[in-house]
Amino acid sequence: MALAALQSAALAVIVLAAVTMAPAFVPCSAELQRFERSPKPDGSLSLLVIGDWGRNGLFNQSEVAFQMGRIGDELDIDLVISTGDNFYEHGLAGVDDKRFEESFSNVYTAKSLQKQWYSVLGNHDYRGNVLAQLSPVLRSIDGRWLCLRSFILNAEIVDFFFVDTTPFQESYWTNPGKHHYDWREVAPRGTYISNLLKDLDAALKESTAPWKIVVGHHTMKSVSEHGDTPELLTLLLPVLKSNGVDLYVNGHDHCLEHISSNDRHKILVSLLLLRQIYRLHLLIASSLPRQSNSVSDQWRWLQGMERCFPFKLRQASFLLRWARIHVPAAHQVSC
Repeated sequence: MALAALQSAALAVIVLAAVTMAPAFVPCSAELQRFERSPKPDGSLSLLVIGDWGRNGLFNQSEVAFQMGRIGDELDIDLVISTGDNFYEHGLAGVDDKRFEESFSNVYTAKSLQKQWYSVLGNHDYRGNVLAQLSPVLRSIDGRWLCLRSFILNAEIVDFFFVDTTPFQESYWTNPGKHHYDWREVAPRGTYISNLLKDLDAALKESTAPWKIVVGHHTMKSVSEHGDTPELLTLLLPVLKSNGVDLYVNGHDHCLEHISSNDRHKILVSLLLLRQIYRLHLLIASSLPRQSNSVSDQWRWLQGMERCFPFKLRQASFLLRWARIHVPAAHQVSC
């Protein structure tokens, strides 16, 4: 994607998070499954992205879900993306685990959120029964749910590449501590990662979409608690760079960051961004922050983000409306 197009696009920052219709599956020449979704008749696409959310409606989840419903209606969203850690603390125990309904179906009830959800796994999900989250049984319980390890969503103006980042973390394998990780269908680690990177590289090379966005759970770089992920910087980032990926979007750190490297590859870390690029509207939000800020702190954060981005925010009145909502956020902004 040409940087000129990126810089000429309008971007607005905001707070919030996450959606129906059976996804259409089409074959992909690489091993990654590919799903297709058509944009609106005018060519636009609106979506919400959420991560680190499944808390049985507690820890701000219900409050964020309510506001998601409002903004989802205003933006007429088409779909929702989840960056993982879908169910705390230890994923799901099985396909009959009530946490699926208590943390998902019974929380995201707004009419505007009855859209398809496209989800990847986080490290907390791997601490439970991973195959349960991947099971089509959950789709029979709530048709919005679609969770796979790694896959592609094509929406004409943008291709989303979902990447299973948890197996990259070597410490989860060698030093799990008190945690147990469900590595079924993943082990051995080296073979799994090698095949995934090969398939991702092939799929990215095939993509002709104006925008290429990669979605994962773990941070690529971060100034917050978890910090950088060396395995992703060493193994995944070169594949993204060599294929002209525009954005990497993740969760995991429960904070709000926008990171741009010297070569201007964009990394959006841990949720909170509405961007209007071409005809793409992307809203990212976090429901499980590490701390709460006052409304004035939130607005100062938004102003700080305006200084960081190489283009101006266009929807100040829209942001002011959202600044009235007490949505927790963190202060890290890396320019």
